[in-house]
Amino acid sequence: MESTNSASGTYDFGVIGLGVMGHSLILNIGDHGFSVVGYDTDSAKAQSLTDETGDQPIRGTASLEEFVDLLEKPRRILMMVPAGGPVDAVIKAISPLLDEGDLLLDGGNSHFPDTERRAKELAAKKLRFFGMGVSGGQEGARRGPSIMPGGDKEAYERVRPVLEAIAAKVKDEPCVAYMGSGAAGHYVKMVHNGIEYSIMQLISEAYDLMQRGLGLRPEELHEVFKAWDDDELQSFLIEITAAIFDQRLEDQPDSYLVDFILDSAKQKGTGKWTSQSALDLGVPTPNIDVAVTMRYLSALKPQRMEASETLLGPPSQFEEDRDSVIGEIRNALSFAFIVTFAQGMALLRAASDEYNYGTDLASVARIWRGGCIIRARLLEDISAAYTHQPDLPNLMMDDHLAKLLSQEQVDARNVVARAAYYGIPVPGLSVALAYYDAYRSARLPSNLIQAQRDYFGAHTYERTDLEGTFHTEWGD
Repeated sequence: MESTNSASGTYDFGVIGLGVMGHSLILNIGDHGFSVVGYDTDSAKAQSLTDETGDQPIRGTASLEEFVDLLEKPRRILMMVPAGGPVDAVIKAISPLLDEGDLLLDGGNSHFPDTERRAKELAAKKLRFFGMGVSGGQEGARRGPSIMPGGDKEAYERVRPVLEAIAAKVKDEPCVAYMGSGAAGHYVKMVHNGIEYSIMQLISEAYDLMQRGLGLRPEELHEVFKAWDDDELQSFLIEITAAIFDQRLEDQPDSYLVDFILDSAKQKGTGKWTSQSALDLGVPTPNIDVAVTMRYLSALKPQRMEASETLLGPPSQFEEDRDSVIGEIRNALSFAFIVTFAQGMALLRAASDEYNYGTDLASVARIWRGGCIIRARLLEDISAAYTHQPDLPNLMMDDHLAKLLSQEQVDARNVVARAAYYGIPVPGLSVALAYYDAYRSARLPSNLIQAQRDYFGAHTYERTDLEGTFHTEWGD
């Protein structure tokens, strides 16, 4: 497939957008024997790509017309530009230059309704299009990301050899699979990011419990997280957390960088999209919801500073044995990780049913095992659970994971109770436990809510002993 000249129609693949992700993906594609041309309006980026790759069949250009002309027909073009308006702008600019059957892929974090709209608009022009989630950051893009394509199945087959070549590999299996029709690719990526929000929140709570409650310093936290990354908690986010605690200030080698970072977390919106979609579909995802909420609350730094001088609470230093508390926090974290994945996978199942995606949850878990931000040893168990029982209603009902949850819920309760007693906020751990307890409750107090709704709004209710819908004239 390689081509080293610049004649028309000689390059296998095109990438629009030579930022960090686009540039890295081009190098990855080139490493696997495909000729690739990159386009960017910034001529410096285009020239830099050409200069960097030398004799490789890779070229950059700042001319959209030249970019299109250099590609083999039917063309295969990946857009790596920011979500929203920039994607529409690229489509508007390039569409008149394309021929019937050419394929556009959107590899950014686009909102799934936008992907549905764009697919319909381009189909009317006889152009193929699908959305594709790409996770792993710059290093993943360069060495092997997790890739989540969805949409036109025939179009996916045209790029499958390229995607399988560049994707991360786990046990020699590429971390890419067809996620389903429509906007399934971007929907799966959105939920991936929602789970990512939750896991980051949970890890930050574990850090707070050990730093504020036990008084552990960064060097001690580094050792704790490093040990956790060597056991069943192994994951990319645990791994980088251990590394973060080992980072010292360049000009103050006795000080650690993490202690000087402002406690106000930013976000790009994909977590919020996940919560919004879950609410629309009627699927409870409280761990993702609270993670989004806590980022908003963290941004209220001036208010929190003032409140810390006004609102009272207990001393935050734990009195219990340090090692036993660390062990309980570890198990509570494992418990909450499983619960978070259960919520995310339940949302994917509901969305697949609602939008006719046909998403295979075992495949989702399989391609998340490598390359992506939420890659973790736990995903081996999750993939096995859905392979064994594809119609599993909730991940917590898998025999192996249910047994693990039953064991770890004891420590989760101790950690949440201790945090409440000492005034350390653990909303993620708390809501994971509440979700678990609510899901295992054969009866919830929602009967009272139905009575209240009927009392003030005549909204009616159902009964446990009779068929039908009922209304009562309450009180006097």
